[in-house]
Amino acid sequence: MKRSLLTFALALTLLSLLGHGAAAGSFPAVRSYTGQFSDVPRSTWYYENVAALYELGLTNGQGSASRFAPDQEMTVAEVLTIAARLRSLFEYGDSEAGAEKYAGGDWYQPYAAYLQSAGVTGTEFNGVYRQPATRAQTAHILANTLPQDQFSPMNQEIVAAGYANRCYIRDVSSDTPYENDILTLYSWGILSGMDRTGAFRPADSIPRSQVAAMVTRMIYPELRVRLEWESAYSRAGTDMADLVSSDGTFFHSPAPEDTEEIDADIRYMLSEGNRFITLQYPAGELSSTAINELLEAFLYGVRGYVEQTYNALKCSYSTRAGSVTFTFSSSLYPEDEIESYRTATMDCAVQVHDQMWAEGIITPAMSDYDKAKVYFTWICENCQYDFSSTETSMSHTGYSVFTEGLAVCDGYTAAYNLLLKLEGIPCSTVSRGNHIWTVAELDGVSYHIDATWGDQTGSVAYRFFGMTEADALARFD
Repeated sequence: MKRSLLTFALALTLLSLLGHGAAAGSFPAVRSYTGQFSDVPRSTWYYENVAALYELGLTNGQGSASRFAPDQEMTVAEVLTIAARLRSLFEYGDSEAGAEKYAGGDWYQPYAAYLQSAGVTGTEFNGVYRQPATRAQTAHILANTLPQDQFSPMNQEIVAAGYANRCYIRDVSSDTPYENDILTLYSWGILSGMDRTGAFRPADSIPRSQVAAMVTRMIYPELRVRLEWESAYSRAGTDMADLVSSDGTFFHSPAPEDTEEIDADIRYMLSEGNRFITLQYPAGELSSTAINELLEAFLYGVRGYVEQTYNALKCSYSTRAGSVTFTFSSSLYPEDEIESYRTATMDCAVQVHDQMWAEGIITPAMSDYDKAKVYFTWICENCQYDFSSTETSMSHTGYSVFTEGLAVCDGYTAAYNLLLKLEGIPCSTVSRGNHIWTVAELDGVSYHIDATWGDQTGSVAYRFFGMTEADALARFD
């Protein structure tokens, strides 16, 4: 019943817009839809979207005039065609006028040429016109089809906050093709996501029904979606595995000196929420010396993820079979309590993070540099160096920073890195002697940050925030 009422409401909206000329001038209807597509039943959620596109002259069906093929993936050429018709309708009041000046070649080439002449696209799709369009490619095309002054950034603040905190649209990052175009469509209310986290699935193909819905929202402001994401600023529910990205690559037999392969294996393990790594080498090739070198290399590598709490490593192996299994653990927690401490540490960090956002101390408009400085200040003002610490003291943990306000350098750094990663700020660690500190990428620039030394003077020593590598290392010369 709910879907029927929504469909009926949408039908009334579209009929009003088309029938009473609300879109006249920019988007005039050129014909009437009377059920031409037999595969678009009136009961479907996209019925009115498809009907509107037909009446505007933006679609003529797929293969046969009686079929729309709503579940069929669209090719790049098809997305460009519907975008070109939309642009032409806006510019000329006729969906075909724009492409007519570029007649010739394959059926889609006039449309592609028209979009290029209008500056909507460049040559990025040359050679891939007949391939299925990804959702990211579709977003890129549609976000640039019409002048931006046709849209209001109705969701700008909530999208900025949810995306910056990695609470929403988690499957899009700075490495995603057309990241800005995707976020723009969310801001305009053209996209709302595929699940409760607003997932976009940028690499997936896109069905014709979803493109119809997106284009219809571009035409009619009344159909755009105002996002009501709950707790857009909160990282509640985040676990340690969410803080580590991996492309799924795993190397089964890395050499001890191959730090990139070892790091890839560690990232894969951590992103899966595991603490075991099994390697396989040719039978009889491993020596006890090589195994010790591997153990040291993996232990050093995991210290780059100090917030994950692992600082110890157990190893079982068979030189005859060539198999090696590492088990990561902590010398500070009982074996059966490691996960509970990891969870408790994360909960404490999330509480600090969420409070910063709720109180407006951190805002979406702030740079990564400014956000990192806020957390540097918080660590220094809420923790003291534990001069009575021993090798087995909890002061070596981020947990102690949050619960006791006491720490030594690895505790300071663990807590600080955890807060940065909750903001989506890439960071790792640097060690020199028995000291460890943070190296973070802030707004595309690498900085060294030492929260421990920043807290040694009775007030926050900001000279230890945002250091160059040379400045950081010079302290130990």
